[in-house]
Amino acid sequence: MDPYTYHYLESRPDLLHFIRYNPVWYRYLSRNPQRIREMEKEAKFFHGKTLPQKLEKMNQQVQMAGMMLQFAEAMKD
Repeated sequence: MDPYTYHYLESRPDLLHFIRYNPVWYRYLSRNPQRIREMEKEAKFFHGKTLPQKLEKMNQQVQMAGMMLQFAEAMKD
């Protein structure tokens, strides 16, 4: 692997974590270091940092809070 690419990965712990769980990316980056941007997109999806994933997580939290409020109201009676 290109030393510059490896140093870049070391500076980004999220990418280093992703590449350790998906070792095929070592081969991809060794052959073509320009694929680092593609790997960053895949890592965002892997870690749940894309906008749709964040919205889904927030929606689930709001639903959970609503259920807790309903439960509290039911316990009041």
